[in-house]
Amino acid sequence: MSIRHGLLALLEPGPRYGSQLRTEFESRTGATWPLNVGQVYTTLSRLERDGMVVQDGEDDAGHALYVITDAGREELRNWFRSPVDRRSPPRDELAIKLAMAVGAPGIDIREVIQSQRHHTVQAMQDYTRLKAQATDVSPDNRDDVAWLLVLEQLIFQTEAEARWLDHCEARLVRLSLMAAQQEKHREKQRENERAEPEANTEGSPPPGEKPAPAPRAGLGRSGRR
Repeated sequence: MSIRHGLLALLEPGPRYGSQLRTEFESRTGATWPLNVGQVYTTLSRLERDGMVVQDGEDDAGHALYVITDAGREELRNWFRSPVDRRSPPRDELAIKLAMAVGAPGIDIREVIQSQRHHTVQAMQDYTRLKAQATDVSPDNRDDVAWLLVLEQLIFQTEAEARWLDHCEARLVRLSLMAAQQEKHREKQRENERAEPEANTEGSPPPGEKPAPAPRAGLGRSGRR
């Protein structure tokens, strides 16, 4: 999440102070990613250091006001024009958890998947309920529209996650069946290997008895050539 660029976007219409930016950010995103005032002022300090914003006086209540600079506007335009880079995705805790659960001693990965699926479906239902409430009344301002877009993204995201969990479980079932088949094949090979020595000793004389001499070729009934 780019708090940096979000604050620049909120400063573009005009001067704002820290807690005002926090309130507007959460209003625009439906408080999906809540900020604390410390995060806001830390980000503003970095933006000021980088020449993206400057302090410009105070309001009537004594709050320090921040104003976006030309460099900040250029940074904001570049952000809007550039696609979000998906080649270096952020760490996903669920993907890491399932990757670590594979082969972990004492862990039933299918149980982990089922537990997560229950939570994901519940979250999707909650988001869908919020969307129904939001669309009961036609959005009449940009904050309502922005919140609706964020909400729909969360619905699509949880739907995709539920499908991915179904895929993971199906793959594990297939791998389990393949492993069972391979073990069955190896067991059959071991049985065949044990049977071969027994077959080779069927015509052997009892222990201590000499084998009968093989007849010599070329002799008739009289034993003469």
